[in-house]
Amino acid sequence: MKLMNENDQRILSARNRWNFKMWIACATALLFAAGVTSAVLGSTASGIASGADADRNAKQWIGTWATAAQPFVPKSLQTYRNQTLRLIVHTSTGGTKVRIKISNAYGDGPLLIGGAHIARRTAEAEIDPRSDRMLKFQAKSSTTVTAGSMVVSDPVELDVPALSDLAISLFLPQRTEAKTSHSLAKQTSYVSPETGDSTDAVKFPVAKSIHSWPFLTGVDVEASRGAAAIVAFGSSLTDGDGTIADTNRRWPDVLAERLQKNGAGTAEIGVLNEGIIGNRLLYDSPKGTDNPFGAGLGQAGLTRFEGDVLAQAGVRYVIVGLGINDTLFPAFPFTPHSEKVSAEDIISGYRQLIARGHRKSIRVIGTTNPPFENSAFEGLVAAFYTPEREAVRQKVNDWIRSSGEFDGVVDLDAVLRDPSHPTQLLPAYDSETTCIPTMRVASPKEIRFPLHCSLDDR
Repeated sequence: MKLMNENDQRILSARNRWNFKMWIACATALLFAAGVTSAVLGSTASGIASGADADRNAKQWIGTWATAAQPFVPKSLQTYRNQTLRLIVHTSTGGTKVRIKISNAYGDGPLLIGGAHIARRTAEAEIDPRSDRMLKFQAKSSTTVTAGSMVVSDPVELDVPALSDLAISLFLPQRTEAKTSHSLAKQTSYVSPETGDSTDAVKFPVAKSIHSWPFLTGVDVEASRGAAAIVAFGSSLTDGDGTIADTNRRWPDVLAERLQKNGAGTAEIGVLNEGIIGNRLLYDSPKGTDNPFGAGLGQAGLTRFEGDVLAQAGVRYVIVGLGINDTLFPAFPFTPHSEKVSAEDIISGYRQLIARGHRKSIRVIGTTNPPFENSAFEGLVAAFYTPEREAVRQKVNDWIRSSGEFDGVVDLDAVLRDPSHPTQLLPAYDSETTCIPTMRVASPKEIRFPLHCSLDDR
């Protein structure tokens, strides 16, 4: 198996990608665009809008963009020295005041940020100079983030449009290992030569490009009291694996577009992508030395729920997309036998998330687990499917649909399965087959959507 490094901009080579022959972003883009979740999110949007109208003068922070911090993947650790990172992110909702979050969650020493700027991106690494703002931290132009912690910048006035690109530039004066990052950014960002602080450069000097987000984990905007953030909390489906880089076609992006469209471009609803490829609900990334991903598949959902969901600014809703990897991972030779799970184990995990969300007045929306027969992982797993694993999936899905414990349910399984062979995906939703630009889903209405289904983002 060929692991990703920053030179080829992949976690895995396209051939060996997290290849379950699984659902990908075009399938969920269609799912949300077709209105399958309108009963859940449609009422959500209208409720937020009415609350905002009632209290326009009061203000709060909500997230407009976020990503989950991960430990680095072995053999992919990047080191920077006297260089500037220009990190590109795509907003969901807009605002006129903004702040950023920088994480050193997995560092083993202090992280020195020598300077930071934020601006609207125009093209590639260039910015609109009229929008350039210096960021400060407790009124200082630099900050040190201690190991295991996070800092939030002081707010600055900046017109941040919804569904727009921002450039966040971080100067790293000392030798700095990016032990905290988000690996599968699916977004091109840029690194300067070792020539010092370029945070305010309009035409940014590019030494190389990267497809990860080192250190940066959030962008918040100031909004009215009625505004809210929705967290998409999941694994590779949420993270955007299978989508083309720089197109913003992950399903949370499509959901943000739909909400903005429904709100005539002014909806104060942030959509925050907290997906991690290969992530599980119950267990961290397997700790065995033979795991080629090391700790890079992230902490268990139960562990990271606190920081990645409950601690997000303005969060009122979370869509949970974890559980399928818990069922499938025992097929990997590097997964300890003790991490084999039952349907009851997964359901218990869901109940914990629901209870914790409800204690914070957060509504928790569940998603059923799509089929995986004929899925494989080249070089490691010839076939994930067994009758035993399928029985776990079916039992979990039945509970999600019928228990009433989630505040809402998105039935991915019902939409994505092949009706003539329900343990398999419809070919149109198979990431190894060609997606077609016109589909029919659960109604006679024809749905059209952009075609972004290639596995290879080269």
